[in-house]
Amino acid sequence: MNIVLLGSGKVATQIGKALHNAGIPVAQVYSPTLEHAQTLAMQVHAKAISELAELTKNADVYIISVKDDAILGLVDQLDLGDKIVLHTSGSTAMDVLKSASTNYGVLYPLQTFSFDKTVDFSQVPIAVEASSPEIAKQLEALAHKLSPKIIQMTSEQRLVLHIAAVFACNFSNHLYAIAEQLLESKGISFDYLRPLIAETAAKVQQALPSEVQTGPAIRKDEKILQKHLDFLKEQPQLQEIYRLLSQSIVNL
Repeated sequence: MNIVLLGSGKVATQIGKALHNAGIPVAQVYSPTLEHAQTLAMQVHAKAISELAELTKNADVYIISVKDDAILGLVDQLDLGDKIVLHTSGSTAMDVLKSASTNYGVLYPLQTFSFDKTVDFSQVPIAVEASSPEIAKQLEALAHKLSPKIIQMTSEQRLVLHIAAVFACNFSNHLYAIAEQLLESKGISFDYLRPLIAETAAKVQQALPSEVQTGPAIRKDEKILQKHLDFLKEQPQLQEIYRLLSQSIVNL
C-alpha cells in the first residue's frame, strides 16, 4: 500500500512518521510551500511536491491533513477516480470528499500533536468512517497498522468527540496559560502548579471527572469565591471566566 500525504503540518507530520515506522510507504508529501513538504518528506523518505499537477495517480490512499478551513478548497482541485481519499479532521463531515473520489473516508486520531514530540500511536484512539463497507474494511486495516484503538463513528459522533476534546485539552491548556500569567504577575513560578496538574490528570484516568471535582465552587464556599472575584476585579475578562466556570461547576 502506497500513501500520499496532502499536508505537512503537525497532524500530517505525526501520521506520516507513524506510517513510515509501521512500514507503510509514503510516496509523496504535498504542501503549497515546497520547503514545508521537503521537511516532512525527508523524514518519511518520500518525494516532496508543491504543485497538485505533480500528484501521482498510482497511490492507494490519499490522506488530506490540512487545517479544516482548507479541506474543501483542496478537495475541489482533486479528481482521483476510485482511489481512497481520507481526511483527518474531527469536525468536518465525511461527505465533503465525495467530489474527489467514489471511495472516501475519515481517519481522525484523537491526540494533541506537535512537530518535535513523537507520539506513541499505539495509545491513540482513531475514529474511522467510510463511504462503504468495503472501504471501511480497508480503512480499519490501515488504522490497525497504527493503533489497536479503532472506533467506528459517524460524522456527528466525531463532531461531538472533537468538541469534547476542545473542552478537555485546548481549553484546559488555555487555563494553564491564564494561571501562568497570574503567577508571573506576583513573581511566582508556574512549576509549583505542575504536581497539582499531574495529580488531577491522574485522577481522571481512574474515575469520571464529575466524581473527583474539588475546589471552592463544588464546596459552595461563597466567601472564597467572592474573594477571588474581588482579586480579579482589575481584569474583568478573567473575572467573568472565573464566574462562568464556577457557576458551571455548581450547575453540573
